[in-house]
Amino acid sequence: MMVDPGHPDTVPGQVAAVLRDWLASGATLEAAVTIPSSEHYLMYPLHVASDGGFSIAAAVWAVGQRTPIHDHGVWGVVGIYQGLEKEVHYKGDAGPSGLSGPLEATESNVWSPGDVTVCCGGDRDIHQVSCNSDIPCVGIHVYGGDIGRIERRTFDRESGASKLFVSAWASPGR
Repeated sequence: MMVDPGHPDTVPGQVAAVLRDWLASGATLEAAVTIPSSEHYLMYPLHVASDGGFSIAAAVWAVGQRTPIHDHGVWGVVGIYQGLEKEVHYKGDAGPSGLSGPLEATESNVWSPGDVTVCCGGDRDIHQVSCNSDIPCVGIHVYGGDIGRIERRTFDRESGASKLFVSAWASPGR
């Protein structure tokens, strides 16, 4: 199955179907892009489109690691390769400079190897992800842009205050 970029509203669903088939096929990743860091989660670039239109990453968390609460600004699809990934979605009240007041957890899921979900975009764009297993979690993350260059926001759960950041691409063996 090929993804038809001529229909942007259906791209995440098309990507999810391709990713689901890839995971079910028993395909493997190079070991170098499944190694966690003891300091923080990693995003290994598997492919970045030359025009920045999409990127594919191996996202790796050591046991107990989590992301800050964050957004993306683009659609995202996640498929679990190894371990368990916990995802918690949040919402908050809009204020003049972002969100104001505490963020409310609206949904929580634990994704297992082979599971695929459309994780981001629209009203599902603020979430936190963590390793929820006793082995490192490795997810294949596909985004509608170069996630290593997109300016995004992290959020304080209590105040809704945000800070800008850009994810850093990790290099295998570093």
